Amino acid sequence: MSLQQLDERSREIFRRIVDMYLETGEPVGSRNISRLLPMQLSAASVRNVMQDLEEAGLIYAPHTSAGRLPTETGLRFFVDALMEIGDLTADERARIDAEVAVRGSGRSTEQVLTEASQLLSGLSRGAGVVLSGKADVRLKQIEFVRLEPTRALVVLVGEDGSVENRLIELPAGLPPSALAEAANYLNSIVRNRSLAEARLELERRQHERQAELDLLTAAVVDAGIATWGGAAIDRPKQLIVRGRANLLEDLKAVEDLERIRLLFDDLERNSELIQLLGKTEEGAGVRIFIGSEAKLFSLSGSSLVVSPYRDKDQRVIGILGVIGPTRLNYARVIPMVDYTARVVGKLLGG
Repeated sequence: MSLQQLDERSREIFRRIVDMYLETGEPVGSRNISRLLPMQLSAASVRNVMQDLEEAGLIYAPHTSAGRLPTETGLRFFVDALMEIGDLTADERARIDAEVAVRGSGRSTEQVLTEASQLLSGLSRGAGVVLSGKADVRLKQIEFVRLEPTRALVVLVGEDGSVENRLIELPAGLPPSALAEAANYLNSIVRNRSLAEARLELERRQHERQAELDLLTAAVVDAGIATWGGAAIDRPKQLIVRGRANLLEDLKAVEDLERIRLLFDDLERNSELIQLLGKTEEGAGVRIFIGSEAKLFSLSGSSLVVSPYRDKDQRVIGILGVIGPTRLNYARVIPMVDYTARVVGKLLGG
C-alpha cells in the first residue's frame, strides 16, 4: 500500500494512532483504536489495517509491544497531508502581542529576542530558539585610519550605532589624501545601503571608479569592498535557546532521558544549529524538521518548528521557533511560531 492508496478508513486509524502518540507518547493497540473510531470496526479489522500501515512505513511496533507508534515518515505524512492546523485563540494572540510589546519597550534587541525565546518556550513547553543577526546593518559612514605605511583600519559605522573595524593592506607609497578621497567616494555611494547592497553597487560602478579615481585610491576602494564581503560573511549570528528544562518534563522511560541528553549535546553544537536554522531563510513561512530529516537531530529524535521574521521590506532579519520531542503539538505550535515571528518582525523591523 502506498501513501496515495490509503482509503478513508486507513487514514482515520492512522490519524488516531498519531493523535494518541502526540497526546501521551505511548503506543496504542487495535482494541483501543476500535473504541475511538467513528465507524463500527472490530479490533481484528483494525489490526489488519495497522499491518497495512506498518508495511507502508507509517507506523511501527516498539520492542515487543502490541501497540504501534508513528514513524518519522508517518509523522511527516501526517503533518503534510492530514493535520488540521488550528489558529491561536484571541487570548493567545493578545498575550503574545502584549508580552512582546511590553518586553520590547525600552529594551535592546538582544533582550527582546531573549525574552521572545522564553515566551515561545513557555507557550509550547519546549525550548524556544532564536537566531539573530541575519540581516545586514545599513551603513551610515565609513572611514580609513592609517596605522602603518602599508596598513589601515577600515571603520564601518551602521545606522543602528554598531561599529566594525577591519584591517586592510595599503599600496606602497599611498599619499594621505588618497584615504580621504576613497572615504568620500565610498560614503557618497554606500550611505543608507546594507553591506551586501553597497558591495553590489560598487561592483556595478567598477568602470566608473577607474575613470574617477587614480589607481592608488581605486586600490583602497577595492580593498574596502573585500573587507565588507568578509564582514557580511563573518557577521556574528547570535543564537539564543531558552527553556531547555521543559524538555526534561514528562519523561516516561530511560530511553527518553537518553534522548534528551543527546538533544542537549546537539544544542551545544551551535555551529550546526545555526547552519540548520539558516536553511529557513530559503522558505517563505514556517518550516518543520522532524527527527533525522535534520542531521543535527538524527540521534535525539527531536523536532524543530521555525519561521523567519522580517523587516518592513520583507528582508529576513532573524529566525525563531521551538525545539522539542517529535510528539510536539504541531497543530498548536505552528501558528504560535508563525504569529510570534510576525509580531517580533514588526517590532524590530521598523
